[in-house]
Amino acid sequence: MLAKRIIPCLDVKDGMTVKGINFVNFRDAGDPVELGKQYSEQGADELVFLDITASHEGRKTFTEMVTKVAANLNIPFTVGGGINELSDVERLLNAGADKISVNSAAIRRPNLINEIAENFGNQVCVVAIDADYIHNEWICYLNGGRIPTDKKLFSWAKEAENRGAGEILFTSMKHDGVKTGYANEALHTLSVSLSIPVIASGGAGAKEHFRDAFIEGKADAALAASVFHFEEIKISELKAYLKGEGISVRY
Repeated sequence: MLAKRIIPCLDVKDGMTVKGINFVNFRDAGDPVELGKQYSEQGADELVFLDITASHEGRKTFTEMVTKVAANLNIPFTVGGGINELSDVERLLNAGADKISVNSAAIRRPNLINEIAENFGNQVCVVAIDADYIHNEWICYLNGGRIPTDKKLFSWAKEAENRGAGEILFTSMKHDGVKTGYANEALHTLSVSLSIPVIASGGAGAKEHFRDAFIEGKADAALAASVFHFEEIKISELKAYLKGEGISVRY
């Protein structure tokens, strides 16, 4: 069995790492360059850096910050936010990113996924999906959870895979920041219906939640933010716990 990955996520707004609840009410969580370096040293398997207001404000992700973060890492590094065309992807890869995460732009223009995969390889393209469970179905949202769309989670994830996505990063908006566990039923459905890795996001509050995402949700990786930023859970202790639960993790 492939080792499960633990991925801290740095949501960056105005140059600082922030963390909110249900995609709003953000508070400062520190300098992204310093946090990224700490996580790399503490045993994180990968890092995700999201410029969370880039799409909403029509900005480009800060290339300079990506360069600084990448210079302090020795683990894979995914960047997202405001990526709308191939030149954005090329610029960020040149700045040191290993993978690119697309969300709103891919929903608006799905062929962007094909273009990234064809030009840079499937492994570079992570399709992030923010979805909320409304009227008994999972609805995908644009612009950091601000705008509902007509796309449904499972069909859109399958389309993304078919177009060349290398991974799906699924965030349950209802679970985001509330620390009651991941959306494991939806994760399970995604994991068994796709042949590419699924990253769980939204809801981590305890070590058991990571275990459940891997066992019940069958996720390949689990992403979290505030429990790491505010040192509620240490990565080394989390990995030791997961190993004790029979889950394969990297040391």
